[in-house]
Amino acid sequence: VDQLSVYMAVIASVISFLIVLYSTEYIGNDPSYTRYYFFFQLFVGAMIALVMSSNLLQTYFFWEIVGLCSYALIGFWYKDAYRSAAGLKAFITTRIGDTFFLAGIVLLFATTGTFEYSALAEFAKQPALQSTFLIAGILIFGGVIGKSAQFPLHVWLPDAMAGPTTVSALIHAATMVKAGIFLVARTSEIFSALPEWGLYISYTGAFTALIAASMGIVNNDLKKVLAYSTISQLGLMLAALGLLTEAGWAAGTFHIYSHALFKALLFLSAGAVLHATNILNIKKMGGLRKFMPFTFIVAFIGIMANSGVPPFNGFFTKELII
Repeated sequence: VDQLSVYMAVIASVISFLIVLYSTEYIGNDPSYTRYYFFFQLFVGAMIALVMSSNLLQTYFFWEIVGLCSYALIGFWYKDAYRSAAGLKAFITTRIGDTFFLAGIVLLFATTGTFEYSALAEFAKQPALQSTFLIAGILIFGGVIGKSAQFPLHVWLPDAMAGPTTVSALIHAATMVKAGIFLVARTSEIFSALPEWGLYISYTGAFTALIAASMGIVNNDLKKVLAYSTISQLGLMLAALGLLTEAGWAAGTFHIYSHALFKALLFLSAGAVLHATNILNIKKMGGLRKFMPFTFIVAFIGIMANSGVPPFNGFFTKELII
């Protein structure tokens, strides 16, 4: 347990607590609410265990539990064919990335005989092993591309909106997609001597940030607009972390916290709108401010923060990244 793991565990547990509180009304008396809460708690528990892991093997174990929970919760209303397929799409797409992640772990273990982060950081200093570590680092980043929905494995996240809105908030703010960003932050000590690794991450993040933002602009589905926004924000975090500097690392990890707050707020606001209107097409909405003044105020705060407008929190963390 160090500063990074405590920081991530606090984000996961506090945001998740607020989403659970919201769920008591949102899920209500759904016939499957026991299954919902089972997977919800397992999701949060796995995320907290993941960020407190001291080695790659333990990280991978909880990484897969997080993936299982996302599949179960995205396809929560599995009797609907579209929702069921969306859960499966998320599961299969992230497994592609996880295959690369596992290959990277095996390569590091075969080379060094250890899974421990601290021991691997020492081995990484040996010039003879740097080419092997570069290959392993890129393979491990394959897992990040899947889990944090970066190009080209970003396709699952917009469809993940098929699950309950509370699950969307959980995945985007507190758990699933943040696990990939955490892994880059955690392993940057190991690969810090490999600027090529950092460049690859920064370019992937910056490119994803640009294309996802452009997709969000032309989408009419309320939740999918927020999903593309998340993909873009995650790209910004990776662009900063890939610099392999203290300032870049601080900016990237600080934006995890900032984004978790305003994106959870935006998704829970979207859930309130969906409950009130039963539509997601923003072109069919309008004038909701009169009927939902509280939701309007908190959503406006979330939008300003997401857009990086001062004095809202998104401004300070985005400014650090830039």
